[in-house]
Amino acid sequence: MKENIVKEKSFSFALRIVKLYRFLTEEQREFVLSRQLLRSGTAIGALVREAEQAESRADFIHKMAIALKEANESVYWIELLNQSGYIDKNGYESIYPEIIELLKLLTAIIKSSKDNT
Repeated sequence: MKENIVKEKSFSFALRIVKLYRFLTEEQREFVLSRQLLRSGTAIGALVREAEQAESRADFIHKMAIALKEANESVYWIELLNQSGYIDKNGYESIYPEIIELLKLLTAIIKSSKDNT
């Protein structure tokens, strides 16, 4: 079976977000921003999975575009949590490159899918 990098990376990222959410709620007692990050950060992988079963190329591109929007929103929450002091520099520098990589992968997939139509 062919390896699906974006599927694997989005799932791995979602797991990190779940763990970060636990840390933020249990250790930092932060509930509002962390909930937003949990929603957007786990939605990426779910949308990538949905795109696997797309009914058409247009449906695939649409689902991947929504995943891209969720990834972009996740960047916002991660930056906000970092700058507000809920995520320290090490935590930020650990997770930030992962979401940027997902943004780049999703952008490339959408672009190549549009170019092949």
